[in-house]
Amino acid sequence: MEVIVALIVQLIAGGAGGNIIGQIVKQVNLGPTGNTIAGAIGGVGGTWLASLIPGLSGLLGGAATAAADGAAAAGGLDIGALAGQGVTGLVGGGLLTVIAGLVKQMTAKA
Repeated sequence: MEVIVALIVQLIAGGAGGNIIGQIVKQVNLGPTGNTIAGAIGGVGGTWLASLIPGLSGLLGGAATAAADGAAAAGGLDIGALAGQGVTGLVGGGLLTVIAGLVKQMTAKA
């Protein structure tokens, strides 16, 4: 169950990041649907990439601490890990939206 909640957080945060960047930087705007899809994919991918960085894996819940294990065993969620996944999802979604928007812009000129 906790995996599904974490995935939903990553998807929502990534979609939000994609839409925020699309509204701020008009040159990379893919439209609402494109921003959301690129952002959601970037949110999951960005969180996965961040979990590979040794300093961030504990923050994202990759290597759970004893306290987090106790909370999970009691049926609770690690709020710190979900917040970390939300932030990395937001950043990853924004980055992938920028990359996709730049690729779209470059191919439109060609």
